[in-house]
Amino acid sequence: MSEPRSEENEVPAPPWERSRRRAAPARVPLTLGRIVDAAFTVLDREGYDGLSMRQVAAELGVAVSALYAHVASKDELLERMYARLFEGQELPEPDPARWREQVRDYAVQGRARLLSHRDMARISMAHVPFSPELLPHVERMLAIFRAAGLPDRVAATAGDMISTFLEGFTYEQSMWQERQRNTDARTWEEMRATIKAYFDTLPPDRFPNLLAMADMMFGGTYDARFELGLEIIIRGLASYIEPGSPAGQNGDTDAPVEGGDTGAPVERGGSGAPGDGGGSGAPGER
Repeated sequence: MSEPRSEENEVPAPPWERSRRRAAPARVPLTLGRIVDAAFTVLDREGYDGLSMRQVAAELGVAVSALYAHVASKDELLERMYARLFEGQELPEPDPARWREQVRDYAVQGRARLLSHRDMARISMAHVPFSPELLPHVERMLAIFRAAGLPDRVAATAGDMISTFLEGFTYEQSMWQERQRNTDARTWEEMRATIKAYFDTLPPDRFPNLLAMADMMFGGTYDARFELGLEIIIRGLASYIEPGSPAGQNGDTDAPVEGGDTGAPVERGGSGAPGDGGGSGAPGER
């Protein structure tokens, strides 16, 4: 009959045995947050076309089936990634005297969030912010438009128009950057010089405007082009504000851009959409 084990009877394990008794590392629980984090890691590395549930599972070191306990499909994962963009964003209380600034800040911050991850604009373009978590953002933006004095038919469309502009602009920017990586041009300056050299070969009698405005069409930075396009949209919205509205009483119907010309506002009561960015579609450097 063996003696009962006690601390006095315990014999320490020899050193060569201790190395084989290493404690297994603690397993980190798989959560939705970790899955979304891993999806962003894969997106930044592989791009939209390389993002898959299998790649996300490999990034986490788990079986693909483990992901489906938290997300039903890749589409739901993309929705979660889209919703993540809005975390921490708080729109201010509507202020008719500062509505332009509030809308501008919303758009600039939105573009910054899209630029924070590769191909995020492409994901954003396929989703709408109508989930329970995101509806408060829509409600607050509509409140800003209505407090400024925009007619309901314009306020109802303005948010979608601004979102479409910032998503489209950011997606185009990413496409040009990808194209630049696939050419011999190492910088935008080199790529711009190549385009400009081609324009210089065009017959001036057939393309006088292209030749006259080539430097403006391909000059400037991404930021400057975005801000100008955004200002064109905001001026168009301002043209719908009636003088008797809160913002209209402050004279905020056709305020000029600092450092730019005043431009012509859209005729009040017209059925057309406010002015668009126009241009060649080719961006300047960031």
